Amino acid sequence: MTATRSTLGLGLGLAALVLVLDQASKWWMVYHVMNPPKVIEVAPFFNIVMAWNKGVSFGMFSSESPWNAWVLSGIAVTVSIALTVWLARNKDRMIGMSLGVIIGGAIGNAIDRFHWGAVADFLDFHAMGYHWPAFNVADMAITLGAALLIFDSLFSGENSPKKDSSKV
Repeated sequence: MTATRSTLGLGLGLAALVLVLDQASKWWMVYHVMNPPKVIEVAPFFNIVMAWNKGVSFGMFSSESPWNAWVLSGIAVTVSIALTVWLARNKDRMIGMSLGVIIGGAIGNAIDRFHWGAVADFLDFHAMGYHWPAFNVADMAITLGAALLIFDSLFSGENSPKKDSSKV
């Protein structure tokens, strides 16, 4: 098996894992834990809540337009297709893993928008009266994947051990 096929399989496997974990956690939260909606204090800095995000990150671009969910879902699917093409052409395992978790998270949130018209968020961290916007497994995966891509790009320059094959 070539490095590209191996990386593609790894990335798609991680995308599927993230998608299953995300959708299972949302299903459990929406239909069981938060039925009816409530605030569950887990720790002094962490609650489980039920929040519906009709926009993108931090609720940006959330409007009451009936087209909002469809447009944002279409964008997420288009971006996921582009990332999958990148994944298929990629040979680097770190980039493959990064793209895989981003793809899984983007598809998970797109499914929410198709299904409910909004993304189900339920993890609420807070400190000193400030609440970070609620998020979910897909959001964590997208953030992790983006951070890994940034990390990889910062440490893959000409002087990086990653580029110097004599150090391997």
